[in-house]
Amino acid sequence: MRLSFLGGAGTVTGSKYLVEHAGKRLLVDCGLFQGYKQLRLRNWDHFPIEPQSLDAIVLTHAHLDHSGYLPVLVRAGYRGPIYATEATCELLAILLLDSGRLQEEEAEYANHRNYSKHHPAKPLYTEADAERTLKQLHPLPLHHSNELVGGIHVKLRSAGHILGAASVEIQAGGQTLVCSGDLGRLNDPIMVAPEPVEHADFLLVESTYGNRVHPHQATEQVLAEIIKRTALRQGITMVPSFAVGRAQLLMYHLYKMKQAGLIPDLPIYLNSPMATDVTALYQRFRSEHRLSRADCEGMCRVAKFVRSVDEAKHLEELRNPAVIIAGSGMATGGRILHHLQALAPNPRNTILLSGFQAGGTRGALIAGGAEKVRIHGEDVAIRAEVAALENLSAHADADEILQWLGNFRSAPRHTYIVHGEPDAADSLRRRIAAELGWSVSVAEHHQRVDLAAAGMPDRSDEDLLLHD
Repeated sequence: MRLSFLGGAGTVTGSKYLVEHAGKRLLVDCGLFQGYKQLRLRNWDHFPIEPQSLDAIVLTHAHLDHSGYLPVLVRAGYRGPIYATEATCELLAILLLDSGRLQEEEAEYANHRNYSKHHPAKPLYTEADAERTLKQLHPLPLHHSNELVGGIHVKLRSAGHILGAASVEIQAGGQTLVCSGDLGRLNDPIMVAPEPVEHADFLLVESTYGNRVHPHQATEQVLAEIIKRTALRQGITMVPSFAVGRAQLLMYHLYKMKQAGLIPDLPIYLNSPMATDVTALYQRFRSEHRLSRADCEGMCRVAKFVRSVDEAKHLEELRNPAVIIAGSGMATGGRILHHLQALAPNPRNTILLSGFQAGGTRGALIAGGAEKVRIHGEDVAIRAEVAALENLSAHADADEILQWLGNFRSAPRHTYIVHGEPDAADSLRRRIAAELGWSVSVAEHHQRVDLAAAGMPDRSDEDLLLHD
């Protein structure tokens, strides 16, 4: 096997890992680059290989930083199968259509307001591109080895994280390559823990929180204090949220808090048609999470689902305390931007950041104390209180990643650190080398590895290990 890192290396977005064997090409994940402008510009670059040369694509899960580039490849000529778990396929039918629709709307809005440097502004892909992509989806069951292309066998295991998330085991030419995908929490209130893996010749492991440990805070108590503090000011708590996973976890906690009387009986709005559709899937895929039927129904009932644009606009006219959950989790797009424009300048309100904020995103700027951020071509003052609740993350932290790695019966011949900001990735590399004694390095963008010759790190990485 040969392995090429086409994304998700040196950054926490854009995951794309190319596996080649005996003339066949399999792409693991096909994500969008997000965050810093120089990363987002990569989405517009010519793909490093011809899309028609790919034989198959397999996805770890549905989040756009792992799946959102698919319509670009399909529009460029990829006609092969796209494999994923059944739940991931169902989520993609929601996420990709919404992503294409949103890009069209933002391009139209930019042209109408004349704030884009491009004349005219164009979407990266359209809803029609996404529709064509969905026709190429093929669900795969967990725990079964499937020969996706000649000589390349793939097995999926649950990774926790979100509905349908999986780790990918690839066997070809007598070697085993495991891609962790995004690993979930060991004790997540909703999702099951990631399944252990016992063997790999080579391993790709994510490092989103590779330099941090989630705080051991009483999530509902901290969340209740923020909401009550804002309500006393007659303010609105705005929560930028990922539509898949984060929105449902927030609603679960809000449901339990109302049930326990920890917060007043104020209205809660889920202003995301996509998150609304996703929430319904939790009833269908109950075997993939921990919730009882009663808790699942309670989570789904706690919020008023807002679908139409007119309903969404009325939220900005609220004069009483409320909680508004809206996409996206890092404030990169979606309806949360309109709420920020209208409500962020008011010091009575609160912006509650509920998870990891990738560098270069509006969420990261707000978390860093920016006095203003640019939205739809205008500078918007941030006078609202800014609060953060890191314990809601759906990603394993550094300790939990090390616990998952501890399930391997023997060390992989080499481990590559992927899907992390540089500091997080290198911190995890150091811990794996020091605590497990494994051969490990941080993958680099466009690095290409012949796995037959990759049993030990190259000279430069060996030198790094000696200096640790």
